[in-house]
Amino acid sequence: MYGNRQQLLQLTYIRTFALFGLSGLLLFAVYGLRTEVDSWLASATLLAMALINFVTYRRLSARWPVTDPELFIQLSADAVLYGALFYQTGGATNPFVFMLLIPLIIAATTLPWRYTWLTAALVVAIYGSLLLHHIPLWNPRDIHQHQLPGLFNLHVTAMWLSFLLTVLMIGWFVARMHETLLAQQRRLERSRQKRIEDQQLLALANSAAGTAHELGTPLGTMQVLLREMELEHGDDDQLLDDIRLLQQQVGVCSQRLRALAHSVRDDQLHARIQPAGELLDEVIEQWQLMRPEVTFSRSQAQGPAPGLRSQTSLRQALLNLLNNAADACPTDIEIRLDWDAGNCWLRIRDRGPGLPLERSEELGKPFVTTKGRGLGIGLFLTTSTLASLDGEVRLYNHPEGGTLTEVRLPRSKQSDD
Repeated sequence: MYGNRQQLLQLTYIRTFALFGLSGLLLFAVYGLRTEVDSWLASATLLAMALINFVTYRRLSARWPVTDPELFIQLSADAVLYGALFYQTGGATNPFVFMLLIPLIIAATTLPWRYTWLTAALVVAIYGSLLLHHIPLWNPRDIHQHQLPGLFNLHVTAMWLSFLLTVLMIGWFVARMHETLLAQQRRLERSRQKRIEDQQLLALANSAAGTAHELGTPLGTMQVLLREMELEHGDDDQLLDDIRLLQQQVGVCSQRLRALAHSVRDDQLHARIQPAGELLDEVIEQWQLMRPEVTFSRSQAQGPAPGLRSQTSLRQALLNLLNNAADACPTDIEIRLDWDAGNCWLRIRDRGPGLPLERSEELGKPFVTTKGRGLGIGLFLTTSTLASLDGEVRLYNHPEGGTLTEVRLPRSKQSDD
């Protein structure tokens, strides 16, 4: 239906062009060539075409869809009006009679075959009737013998002009129709890809929920065993340091599982607008607990940072990107927060080997990873999360080495009010 709406809109453009062209030719025929044309009747036909075009253009502002029968009726009205005008201006001898092909070609390229054949039958019937019934432009008795060569040359020139205008209108319409079909195909492809990604996200969510439930028991057992080992080996300082590090990491895992279990509820009930700098600091603090070995520098633009909607999914997405940078190279990671009138920009630069060019276009798709031990879902989840927030993430090879990760997030409108 969307395609029919576009075709009907383009049909109004063709009518507008045809109205100006035919009006100019009618004036030339009446006042330049002194033909026997009923100017009032011809003007009424052109006025009817203009009225139909105006009503059609106003109708397109409504939201109800353009059906195939409606487009067929519009094309049939054009063919009948063209036939009425040519009846008054020489019938089939009118060099611009080729314009009857325009409704047929539009029907053939946009409508089902049955409407195309109906339009073809209508156009053939109109042309056939114009061969037998029409008002001649000149009375043969008033044409002198010496005028015939000039009239013949004028007719040939008009046929060439008619052919040129018809080709231009048909070419323009077919080109625009091709663009519309390509745009519609791209929309369908994006919708299909979005459905596939949603199905993959749902499968991952179900798997994550089951895994979170199952991991609770072994993590609880590990906490108990680590506590017993701490009590049994209280005199071994080096072992105690290792045990406490393990306890910290197990605690982080348990905390993340609890956060995962309540993330949806918390996002719905406790979502709030938080300054971007404060949100980033909290994510970095959590990241340091998980990756105490990393070294980094953090900076941001001058002035108060704009607000972002604080959500667990957003925090996890930023945490995934920081972990990716740490996996590439845990030292000298640069984190920079900037903003402009409409967006916040987070840039993370690591000193790792950079992105492999042969896989750069696949990054962000599920189960695609550049790390030998990665599962290939972290960047996919991050991309999906940011897309749901009207944001995006892009990865580049930095000119000085390493990878530059650029995150764009729209500023919260509530914070700007």
